[in-house]
Amino acid sequence: MKSKRKKLEPPSKEYLEKAKALSRMEAEHLFARMRGKFTRRLEDKKYSPVEAVALQLQFEDEQLEEWRKNIAKIRNRHKP
Repeated sequence: MKSKRKKLEPPSKEYLEKAKALSRMEAEHLFARMRGKFTRRLEDKKYSPVEAVALQLQFEDEQLEEWRKNIAKIRNRHKP
C-alpha cells in the first residue's frame, strides 16, 4: 500500500486525548511501530512524545480505513 505524501500537520485534539489515555506499555508499543518521519520530529523537539504518539495513532487509523476500503473493493469484484 503506497500512501500519498502529505504535509505533516499537528495531531487533532481527538487523537491527543486518545494518546494521553494510553498506558505506558501501549504507548511504548506505538513508539516501536512509529514511522521515521514522526520519530525525527520527536528527536528534533518539534513534537512532544504525546503528540508523536497521537500522530502515529492517526496515521494507523487512516491506513486501516484505506485497507478496509481496498478489501471491500476486492470482495465486491469477486462476488458470485
